[in-house]
Amino acid sequence: MDEQARWDAARGLLHDDTIGSRDRIAGLLILLYAQPTARISRLTTGHVTLDDATVTIQFGTTPITLPGPVADLARQVLDGKRGHATTGAANPSPWLFPGGQPGRPISASHLGKRLKDLGIQPGQARSTALFQLATELPAALLARMLGIHIDVAVAWQRASSGDWMTYAADISRRPRPEEPSPSPSRPLETETL
Repeated sequence: MDEQARWDAARGLLHDDTIGSRDRIAGLLILLYAQPTARISRLTTGHVTLDDATVTIQFGTTPITLPGPVADLARQVLDGKRGHATTGAANPSPWLFPGGQPGRPISASHLGKRLKDLGIQPGQARSTALFQLATELPAALLARMLGIHIDVAVAWQRASSGDWMTYAADISRRPRPEEPSPSPSRPLETETL
């Protein structure tokens, strides 16, 4: 998958409201944040934090602030029903992507099939996203934010020939936010979709 196809697929998921919200957000987590279907399928509502202004999601040790349109979609998923397996249940499912059996998440293979039906090849999309992110971010930051091992992040950075030495210079040129310190997740916010 090339970079343009990745962004086109992400735009399609953001703007096509004929696709279910859960499938849209799952696809975006792969396309934008290089998450594997196995991790996405096991996300709980506890991995997502909402407040009046922001939505964050945590894959690793550092939460990522979701940009506006992705945050709106995450809010829709959290506000929606928790799946047919929870019908009549006293407590809603803790799973962000509940499965067909009560108390269980969707399987990674079933989630992957659903995304393939939408034209998204999860493995290729994740590799493209990881490759691009590795060119833009230091390996340590990539590992903390995406929840991958530092050795994996370094390997991707080497494969992509990422020169993150310009990262600090790019950050220093950004306009200063109103808050006292910059958000650690700012680098992974997406471009205008």
